[in-house]
Amino acid sequence: MFDKLKKLFVIEDENAVKAAQAAKAAEPEVKVETPNIKVDTPAIKTSADYDTPSGKADQKFIDILLNAIDKNNLEGFDYLEYKTSLQGLDNMAMDEATRYKSAFVMAKTMGVTPEKLLSSAKHYVAILNKEEKKFIDALKNQRQKQVVGKEEKLIALQKEVTAKKAQIEQLKKEIEANEASFKTIKDGINKSAAKVEKTNDRFMHAYKVVLGQIMTDVDNMKKYLK
Repeated sequence: MFDKLKKLFVIEDENAVKAAQAAKAAEPEVKVETPNIKVDTPAIKTSADYDTPSGKADQKFIDILLNAIDKNNLEGFDYLEYKTSLQGLDNMAMDEATRYKSAFVMAKTMGVTPEKLLSSAKHYVAILNKEEKKFIDALKNQRQKQVVGKEEKLIALQKEVTAKKAQIEQLKKEIEANEASFKTIKDGINKSAAKVEKTNDRFMHAYKVVLGQIMTDVDNMKKYLK
């Protein structure tokens, strides 16, 4: 069934689709008489409620979604079989309304009603919604691990860097203060040393003066007192 689903939900190149539509529009229109079908069903979202992106979809995710539909395929003739009938009319020159009504003629012979078709279509929409939720949850976990968790680590590192920079600035101030103190103390030592040396010079000068006088007297006494 999966291979049939892939053929049902063919994601074609946008340019190829436009070319096919143009070729189909050029063919003469064939009107097919079909019964007037009145549909009275519960509200269901239309394609206008969904933002269908342009461009080619990722085949990996297309396969995941179709696998989910395949695993939850309802028994009997339902929307998927109806879509198969619709696809079989793609190459016929019919307008959209005629195609849908013509495909329903065969579905009706299987005991299918418009309500059943819409109900089964809603069933597959619900399956897709579950897959979307599973994907969003998985993506949220990956974002938490790969993005948010690393962002938190980045913030922690940034705070640590900021703290280290503040410490560096504080150390710089302390170094500058210590260097200033060093210079002050060194200048004080030099002044004190100069003062001590000056005191020493004054003392030694006085000492030599007094000593010189005594020694002169000693020499004279030795010389003259015999």
